Amino acid sequence: MSRKDTLRSLLTAKERRLPDGNSADSPLPSTTSISDAPKQLVRSGAVGAMGRSLGRLAHAAEEARALIAAGDTIVEIDPALIESSFITDRLGQASDEQAALVASIREHGQQVPILVRPHSEKADRYQVAYGHRRLRAAMEIGRPVRAVVRELSDSELVVAQGQENSARLELSYIERAMFAVTIEDRGFEREVIMAALSVEKTQLSRLISIGRAVPLEVVRLIGPAPKTGRPRWSLLAEKLATQDVGSILDKLADDHAFMVADSDARFVSFLAALDAKPRANTEKKVWSDAEGRRIATYQRAAGRATFVVDEKAAPDFGEFLLGELPDLYRNYRERCRSG
Repeated sequence: MSRKDTLRSLLTAKERRLPDGNSADSPLPSTTSISDAPKQLVRSGAVGAMGRSLGRLAHAAEEARALIAAGDTIVEIDPALIESSFITDRLGQASDEQAALVASIREHGQQVPILVRPHSEKADRYQVAYGHRRLRAAMEIGRPVRAVVRELSDSELVVAQGQENSARLELSYIERAMFAVTIEDRGFEREVIMAALSVEKTQLSRLISIGRAVPLEVVRLIGPAPKTGRPRWSLLAEKLATQDVGSILDKLADDHAFMVADSDARFVSFLAALDAKPRANTEKKVWSDAEGRRIATYQRAAGRATFVVDEKAAPDFGEFLLGELPDLYRNYRERCRSG
């Protein structure tokens, strides 16, 4: 079943009015004008976010068509009555992208409704299936959020949430991997996860394998890394299997330059930190005679020691030491036994 058909099947249940008596919102406008992207720039830092929003036009129109075809009633709900999904799918939200969405909704209104279900444990409260960003934007602006309310099982909510994110291409590879792991840990069958992420069995196995191989604290430190795909995360997972990363995590978490970099740059830095060879623990001592001339240098590193004589300063001193070694070693052994 295609994503469009799956969403339509989720949205064709019997129409439901809100218990607080809110009336239905007006029908959606023509699908050719539906978009959460603003027509003008918010600020220079949001240019990239605006461009990505424009790329979602086709999906927004498709989503609106599915809702209209299903005959759903769109209502307005106080955002304070809506809670997040029980499945986390993001590792944080780029401030520029959220600012762009807020500006768009403030100027043009919320063109695409969110999907919620009645909360299973709290009367007159709701839970988001998808539309978390639009919900946060409505809360920030201080206006009701437009929503479709449907009775959804846990599995239906997970599928709707996952397919919405997959269609909008908003989740990075590692976010999809962690999303898959979270769903599986909640006891859902892999068929449900495959439907939620629109992936085949082999692809899902890879996602879950990487999601379990990379510790959550590493993922949180790096972030979503939207430009970093499966091959590089797979490489990172292989390197993590042979290293204790506790010290690396602590060091990078205290590195200001690392923390203020974007998440793809943090991925590169973290991978480089895994490849960096630790500095050898070396000890070096220089012995000079009474006139200040350097006669010999002693250096120890990696379980080995070297003793170098400067023959320009002390000709034949090396051979003299070699002849004295038996007595020196005998004295060393006696001292060790007596000590």
